[in-house]
Amino acid sequence: MSESHTVTAYDDDLRFLVRRLSEMGGIAERMVADAVAALVNADTASAQRVISEDLLLDNGEREIYDKAVLLIAKRQPMASDLREIIGSIRIASDLERVGDLGKNIAKRVLAVHTMAQPRKLVRGLEHLAELALTQLKEVLDAFATRSPDLANSIRERDEEIDAIYTSLFRELLTYMMEDPRNITACTHLLFCAKNIERIGDHATNIAETVYYVATGEQLTDDRPKDDDTASMIVQAQGEA
Repeated sequence: MSESHTVTAYDDDLRFLVRRLSEMGGIAERMVADAVAALVNADTASAQRVISEDLLLDNGEREIYDKAVLLIAKRQPMASDLREIIGSIRIASDLERVGDLGKNIAKRVLAVHTMAQPRKLVRGLEHLAELALTQLKEVLDAFATRSPDLANSIRERDEEIDAIYTSLFRELLTYMMEDPRNITACTHLLFCAKNIERIGDHATNIAETVYYVATGEQLTDDRPKDDDTASMIVQAQGEA
C-alpha cells in the first residue's frame, strides 16, 4: 500500500483484508483442483469433502465484506486505500463464486461416478481445468504484487479457455448424438465443462479488479468471448 498511515489499527485492518483474500484464494484453488481430480478418479469421498469446504469461502466473503464496510464507515479512506477496500469486496465475491462452481463439479461426481464416461472427454475436462487454475493462480499473484501488466495479460488470455470449452462442448454433443446411452453422463460433463469455463471468467473478473486497484483506471474495452455453444445445439437439433 503506497500511502503511509499513522494509525496502526488501520494498517492492521488493511492487512487483514489482504490476508483473508490470500486464504480464500488458496481454498478456492484447492476446491477446484480436488473436484476435478474427484471427477477423473470417480472419488466420491473427495467430492464430499469439496462440498463441505464451500462454507469456508462463504464465511471468508462475509468477513471481508463486514470488515470493508466497517473500514469505510470509520476511516473514510481515500484514493488507493479506498480502491483496495472496494477491490477486496469484489475479489472476495469472485472467489466465493469459484468455490460454488467447484462445489457444483463435486456434486456432479456423486451423480456420475457409477456411469461409464468417455475417458478422452474426461481428460479434456482435466486440461480445461488446468488452464483455468493457472489463470486463477496467476491472477492471485497479480493481486499480491499489484501488477497491472500481469492482470491485463491474464484478461487477454480468457479466449483460450473459451475456445477449448467450445471444442469440448462440440465433442460431448457428438458423443450424445452417436449413442443415446451417453446422454446422461455427457450432460453432467457438459455442466462440469461450463463450470470450469466460468471459473476462467471469474479469474478474468479478478484481473480487471487488480488492474483497477493498481492504476485507478477501469479496463473499458470488451474482452473477447468465443462461446457459440447455443448455435451448435440448434445445429445438432436440425441434424437429429
